[in-house]
Parts: sequence; structure tokens; C-alpha cells
Amino acid sequence: VEQINNLLAAGDAPDVCVTYDYPTVQTYANMDGVIDLYPYLEEYKDMLPDLWDWLTDENIYFNQDAEDNTIWAIEARLANLSRISTFVRKDWLEKLDMPEPTTLEEFDKMLVAFKENADLLLGSDADKMIPFSISFDVGWRADHLLQSFIPSDISEKDHYIYGFDDRHFTKPGIKEGVRVLNDWYNRDLIWKDFPLYDSGDSTEDNLMKAGYVGSFIHNWDYPYRDGEDSVNNSLKRLVGEEADYIAIAPFKNDQGKYTKYRGAPVDRKLFFPSTNEEPLASLLYLNWITKFENRKFLQIGEEGVTHEVTDDGAIKSLSVTGDKIMNSPLNIDYTLTINGLDLGDEDLNIRSIAHSYVGVDEEIIKQAYEYSILDNVAIENHNFGEVTSETGMGPALSDKRNTILTQSVVSEKDKFDQVYDSGFKDYLNSGGQAIIDERSKLWDNAKE
Repeated sequence: VEQINNLLAAGDAPDVCVTYDYPTVQTYANMDGVIDLYPYLEEYKDMLPDLWDWLTDENIYFNQDAEDNTIWAIEARLANLSRISTFVRKDWLEKLDMPEPTTLEEFDKMLVAFKENADLLLGSDADKMIPFSISFDVGWRADHLLQSFIPSDISEKDHYIYGFDDRHFTKPGIKEGVRVLNDWYNRDLIWKDFPLYDSGDSTEDNLMKAGYVGSFIHNWDYPYRDGEDSVNNSLKRLVGEEADYIAIAPFKNDQGKYTKYRGAPVDRKLFFPSTNEEPLASLLYLNWITKFENRKFLQIGEEGVTHEVTDDGAIKSLSVTGDKIMNSPLNIDYTLTINGLDLGDEDLNIRSIAHSYVGVDEEIIKQAYEYSILDNVAIENHNFGEVTSETGMGPALSDKRNTILTQSVVSEKDKFDQVYDSGFKDYLNSGGQAIIDERSKLWDNAKE
């Protein structure tokens, strides 16, 4: 967001811009800094068949203003709905003769067992034991736990009104999930130093690789990324071949389900700054990069170089260095209109995803993928026009949310309510309440 802001402010942004933060797009649109794509999409629709076929009306019109039809950004498509998983050390469970936890109570019991058996699990490094690890981005890194506290009877209206924060911070029940984290922190079950390290720091990964971390919540494939240098492969080299992180499903909601709320299959927002003098050419470029054979090649590369075809037809990734290295998983930085593998067949996608991680058993990958989408619930998209109170507020409110959640986790147990409630009040007074009020009004007006 900061980079996009700087480029747009300097009038030096690329013809095609990408961001996850729609309020940033809206802010510059209100300053005449973004091109309205609607007339171009309508006039040249016949010239953009691949873009339309892949994104469909849902993603093309996702951000269309209900009153004046403007489209400031179209949405890339999320091909695989996997998001986050909860991971534990399989070898530690086996050493302690414990089953995979399937409830919060069992997960808590597991964390206690890790701590109390640090000598057995870590030997001379027992003092480095971290039963559960987390980062400054508590809302993301505790997602499965926090969402399990959202009441199952939450209404569509409440999802809309409180859904502006992508960490569900303002939704009912979240505070009680944070209370659990605070309890764990005060019982020495959470990494004590997590607030000290910001985004991009490798300290936590290094602790995982060294074998000191028993469990964590993260992106569904996080421990298996980066080939030979992945968390899991590094762990095996240092600890032994028996060491593995596996995904589990331990956090049930009030209905006994592992509910995880997800939005529409949208991803990055693609927009053109007003400095773009050839919007049609840019749309044709997006169409070209979206063409199936082009995005497929970018995602898997050359056979025999970046991948091989297995006996069952699945694609298995190969580790590559030099000019043909994949700079990001599935070259996501190039495939602007897609996030997630798409080979034209869902079964082939899943089998190929399982082959895509160096040195990891396919069943471990399948379990991580399946648990990440277990009991997924789609939240219906409602677009009632611009929420003006959100304009420019995204980064500031996100930073404030992260600070509040971190302070709440590390507070003394008897001060938790005071810290959380005062922080939440400050968040509301800093713009959160205005967004809630405006969204509530937009909903009521639309439903009259």
C-alpha cells in the first residue's frame, strides 16, 4: 500500500496497478487519480473474452458503484479457497502418545504437555520451548481460533456492517478468542517475544526451523514453502527425518463445526492510474496474461525444467535456480488475475498442489489443504455503493488493530478487559464506528 501510494502521488505509477487494499483505490479515484474502467469494459467486452471467461461478471463488476456504475478496479480470482491452517509437530505428538487435538480443550492440553515435557522434547534446549507461536499480526495468525468464537447465528447484515476489517476484528465473539490467547500468554504457552518482531523478520521462522516451536497458525502451506529451505525441510535437517509439521482442525464453534468465513473468490484489485494513456492496450494485456495457456505456463513453467508430469498426469514442481527460478509460488507476482493453481480440472489441481512441495509427503499437503477449507462458509457480497468513511482509513485502522490485539494478548490477565475494551473504544473513535454506522445506514436504505 505504501509503495502504491508513493507511486500514485508522484504520478509515476505503472499502467496496471495491483493492491489488496480497495480503500486505497477509492481514495485516488476520488482525487481523479484512477480511470473508470466501466466504459472500456462495456465497449471492448468482445475483445476481452479470456478476461471475462476467467473473472466472470462477479469479479468484473464486484466493485461497481450501485449509483453511477463506475468501476475503479476489477478483482483477480482466487482459484483455490484454501487460506489458513493450524500446524503442530507430529513427532512431538507421537513422543507424548497424544492424538491430534480436535477441540480447543484438547489443544490447550497439548500446549501444556509440550511445556511440561520440554526436557523430553528438546533435551538441553528445554528452556527454548515455545508451545505456540504467533506474530504481531494476531488477527491473521490466530484466525482459526478467533473465528471459532464468532456466533454461528451471525446475520448477513452483521457480516456486512462489521466485515470491513479483513481480520474480523469488529465481529462479535472475537474478544473471547483473544482472551484465550491472553490466558496462554500468561501461562507461558505463547512465544514471549513475538511483539518485538515486525513483518519480514526471520526470527520466528528460524525458531521453527531450529525445532523449538510446537504449534502455530499460518497460511495453509506456510511450513512447506521455499523448497529445500522451507521450514519443514530445515526442521528435518536439524532435528531428523521424523520431524514434521502437520495440519490439524482443533477449533470448533458453538455448533461444533470448524467454520471459517470467507468472502467471494476475489483477490488482488487491478486498476489503472489516470496517467495510463492507453487503457485499452492495458486491458488487452490483462486479457493476454489471463488466457489459459499463458497463465498455465506462468504457473508451472517448462516441463523438465520447472516441473515434471507424474504417471497420474499431475504436475510436480522442480526446484530451479538461476534465470528460470520461480520468484514466488506459482509466479503469483506475474499472474495478475489469478491466485491459486488452475490446470483446468479441480481434481488435477489438488493432486498437483500435493506434488508442488519439495521433500514433503503428499498426504501432509492434502491434509493441510483439506483442513484449510473444512466447513468454509461463503459470505455473500453486498455492494451498496461507496462507503465514504472507509476512504483512506484502511492502513491506519489495520495498524491500530494490530497494536490493540498485541497489547491485549500480552496484558496481565486481570487487566485484559480494561486493555482490550479501551483499545477497542479507541479503534471505534478513530474511524471504526463511523464505518459501522455508515454501513448500517447503507444496508437499511437498500433493504427498505
